[in-house]
Amino acid sequence: MKKMFFAVMLLMSFFVRVGFAEDTELRIFTWSEYMDERKFAADFKAATGIKVKIDIYENNEEMIAKLMAGGIKQYDIIIPSDFVLPILISQHLIQPLDHTKLPNLKNLADRFRNIPYDPGNKYTVGWQWGTVGLMYNKNMVKPDAVKSWSVMFDEKKQSGPFYFMDSARDTMSIALLYLGYDANSTNLAELKKAAELLSSAKKTKNCQGFKPGVGGKNDVVAGRAAMAVVYNGDAERDIAKDPKKLGFAIPKEGSTLFLDLMAIPAKAPHPDAAHKWINWILEAKRGAMLSNYNRYATPNQASMPYIIPADLKNDEIYPSADTLKRLHSTKDLGSASRVLDEAWTRVKAQ
Repeated sequence: MKKMFFAVMLLMSFFVRVGFAEDTELRIFTWSEYMDERKFAADFKAATGIKVKIDIYENNEEMIAKLMAGGIKQYDIIIPSDFVLPILISQHLIQPLDHTKLPNLKNLADRFRNIPYDPGNKYTVGWQWGTVGLMYNKNMVKPDAVKSWSVMFDEKKQSGPFYFMDSARDTMSIALLYLGYDANSTNLAELKKAAELLSSAKKTKNCQGFKPGVGGKNDVVAGRAAMAVVYNGDAERDIAKDPKKLGFAIPKEGSTLFLDLMAIPAKAPHPDAAHKWINWILEAKRGAMLSNYNRYATPNQASMPYIIPADLKNDEIYPSADTLKRLHSTKDLGSASRVLDEAWTRVKAQ
């Protein structure tokens, strides 16, 4: 009888420990410099008792590779871009959300409730949205020069050392747009010309190669590079500190527009904690705090009254209707993505 009693107590202890772990830990896999990590981790723990651990990646490809290599069981929250959702869903890498645990879902702006790859927010909730453009050092580059991507692609118009972004879709899209093609082209001849353009620019003396957005941004700030292709929020945080030295532009040929989302891996160890995090981020003031820090646009309509007023008027953060005409959402290419990947691989290898 005593043995049975102790066995029952041991089993109960196991379930208590499992429940305790579920309620006290959250593992997030996200882009670098995308939130005030220490403050958000401390605030979330204070609000829920849940400890937050954060790992960093620099592009969607790296994130997906990590999930497929076992990260699907390691992380509770990931921040993918909208165009990779078909891959995440078809490969069963993320799980449906429980909307009963997300009462703050109502705070999302209508345009972010039925996005093309996830109508009704079955799998994801908006995190932030933004653009890809050209960050430059005004001491090294004249503002008129960055009105066209020729400042990178035409060696005669280059103004100093520069970096392309180490992102296949964004960088290939920029080359396609410069050539007058669709940013999401799958035409073999057009992709070949875009790859040739990038390869040619890569061989010029001013091209320093490819870096993630944050890395390129840091080199422009430090004066090691005159320009770099970056995400707008990464640029805006440093521009605010030194607007006389630093600038950001979306060249006339156009660029890409992105929406990043919160999702829960299919085998996340702490799904309840993940839902609590998503609902917490969706709080009006919390969503504003996120955007006011990272300088990206919020998809949270309830957060808008708390956004820094100057940011709301900043065309580089909340693009005007005219600017939006030059921006193109990145689309899922399906099986045709193989052709683009091959073109990108050739560019990187040459």
